[in-house]
Amino acid sequence: MNFTVSSSALYSRLSAASKVMVSKNSMPILDCFLFDLRDNRLKLIASDSEKYFITSIDIIDMTDNATFCVPAKTIMDSIKELAEQPLTLEYNPETLELVGRHQSGTFSIMTQPADPFPLPQPINPESTSLTLTADTLLNGISRCLFATANDEIRLVMTGIFIDIKTDHIIFAGTDGRKLVRNINRNVQPGFEGGFILPKKISTILKAVMSKDAGEVTLNFDAEKAVIKTADYELYFRLIEGRYPNYNAVIPANNPYQATVSRPALVGALKRISVFCNQSSGLMKVHLENNLMKLTGQDNDYATSAEENLYCEYDNAPISVGFSSQFMLEIATIMDTEYITLQLADPSRPGIIVPSEQPENEEVLMLLMPMMLND
Repeated sequence: MNFTVSSSALYSRLSAASKVMVSKNSMPILDCFLFDLRDNRLKLIASDSEKYFITSIDIIDMTDNATFCVPAKTIMDSIKELAEQPLTLEYNPETLELVGRHQSGTFSIMTQPADPFPLPQPINPESTSLTLTADTLLNGISRCLFATANDEIRLVMTGIFIDIKTDHIIFAGTDGRKLVRNINRNVQPGFEGGFILPKKISTILKAVMSKDAGEVTLNFDAEKAVIKTADYELYFRLIEGRYPNYNAVIPANNPYQATVSRPALVGALKRISVFCNQSSGLMKVHLENNLMKLTGQDNDYATSAEENLYCEYDNAPISVGFSSQFMLEIATIMDTEYITLQLADPSRPGIIVPSEQPENEEVLMLLMPMMLND
């Protein structure tokens, strides 16, 4: 059987689907894409046995239905450098050979039968469903992802918690040292619930989803979930466990508040971090008389630096220690011109918020303090 497809469109779909694949699989068949041709569409499935990425592409012309598995690296390398053009693929079910023909040449790949390829288990028909825009989902993921933990011992903290309330949703991420809480009131689910989105899934969505992708549907039960867009479906297992009470660590009363230019702060943090102790990243932040003074030093190498930034601050002087790298991450993630640092005392967490919150949203980032040497 023969079928013709756009070379660039095919490579784009293969590249997106390949992000769920891993380098070492327990099943050799998972080193392949599943090609399912029927009804003038090519369905592509990639998996690592726990995650499944399903997408499809229109076929220009086809002669018959067929299902087979194609080695992922071989097919991607074969068409990666092709300019946009019609690509004709000829599949022989007897010999399992797949021949590709394009304007400047041909290639031949040996495929495998489709039967051993595992397929995703369907979500429970009584699962919970949440619909939101791609822009809302991506904003929540982008703001929280950097704050998630890498420690597999605290598995629940390696993901992003999507806390569903009746009239809003909350994206939360924390590793115990920094925390992000993003309240979004553009979504009004009408029910309460929640689940922990694994970090790997968040990373894939951030890489393949565009903010203008339209509506996104999330269906989830107690164990697994599926995210559906107009272009693809992503099946995965949820992280089991109870997410920590992220609201409990956020100080309610923070009388010391300083507003500073975010780009100026980012530049100063990049410079000061070079002179901070490389293991701790400890940096001193001192606020007094509309001035934010950042001090970093590394006694092991006898280096130090100081940065002075103008800010809006008219309260009593206060000094607090923070990780320069963590504060730089927070300041970089923020997408506003000015940010406000809120403090209660040197022993309590610092709160960083945009000076102007996005419409119908509330973005809050928290950073745990560090003990100063002086």
